[in-house]
Amino acid sequence: MSFIAAIEALFNQPPIPFKPEQQSLKGWAMYCLRDRGFKVIYAQNADFAVEERDAGKVYFNVAEVSTKLDETSLDKTTGWIVYDRAANCITVVAPQP
Repeated sequence: MSFIAAIEALFNQPPIPFKPEQQSLKGWAMYCLRDRGFKVIYAQNADFAVEERDAGKVYFNVAEVSTKLDETSLDKTTGWIVYDRAANCITVVAPQP
């Protein structure tokens, strides 16, 4: 299973549901990743980074959308964890090399 696929699987069945009235999306995403054993670290030019064992760091930003995700508007240099408020689902977008 690839690294991004593992993160997608995590957010398909998160350890706790996202409740926007109780927590930020960034805080919730970081908690979910840490709860499942991912090493989440500080990143200067992104919301956070997740360290892979073999390949270094993958930088992520988080965003909430209330309409269908338009991936063309996302910065391709980082990965994205996007919460679709209307559909109540998470989409993980891999960074482009």
